[in-house]
Amino acid sequence: MTFTLDQFRLDGKVAIVTGAGGRGNSIGRAYALGLAEAGAAVVVADLNGEGAQAVAEEITAAGGKAAAVQVDVSDEASTLAMGAAAIEAFGGIDILVNNAALMVDISYDNCETISLDAWNKAFSVNLNGALLCARAVLPSMRERGGGRIINQTSGGAFPAIGLYGISKLALVGLTTTLAKQFGKDGITCNAIAPGNVKSDAGKLLVPDDSPFIKFLEMSCALRPRGEPDELVGTLLLLCSEAGQWISGQTIHVDGGWVMRP
Repeated sequence: MTFTLDQFRLDGKVAIVTGAGGRGNSIGRAYALGLAEAGAAVVVADLNGEGAQAVAEEITAAGGKAAAVQVDVSDEASTLAMGAAAIEAFGGIDILVNNAALMVDISYDNCETISLDAWNKAFSVNLNGALLCARAVLPSMRERGGGRIINQTSGGAFPAIGLYGISKLALVGLTTTLAKQFGKDGITCNAIAPGNVKSDAGKLLVPDDSPFIKFLEMSCALRPRGEPDELVGTLLLLCSEAGQWISGQTIHVDGGWVMRP
């Protein structure tokens, strides 16, 4: 097989992106717009139904195909309804991007004092949500001969030093497990680990004058902060025919912050 740039195209594919209608300039929105630009029909899914609708309308206004779905990824019935809505709108599901997560609205208490309710809430979204969404799309992916699952982990999981990092490191374990268990069905599963991104949520959590930015400036080989759009190229590789032999991997897109052998 000879490589061509067309192998990055997603024409005829159907993608679900969770957490794509939240805070304005978000990674989820960038993912949804990028997938649509590559030719995919995109289901914009978010707990914020109005936000999801706004991103879907942004895609259709640019000539793409999109539909909005309100979803609570921590609720199994809601994720199943999301999958059914995607099939009703576009005939099936080829790509799932598990981007929805708690980050700003998560407890940053230490392990001695954090409440179990806060702990369980974080895992219900950041880990269980990815599992439930994967289970909701697997039957359609099998019927269509394969699919792509991309989980959004974080550079903050390497090493994990708090609840957010712990939940994201657990997601890496789910990624390798799904890759192993469903590879024979032609389904790949990989993770993207962003560094510090200048999304609205990222800037809210880590403002420009944060001491953490100074730490990143010393730690990163390149720039300490990136834009949401700078993650899209990696996503398209993992979603497309060009990346069909990649599975079970975590790819760091972080300016050379986390370097792993």
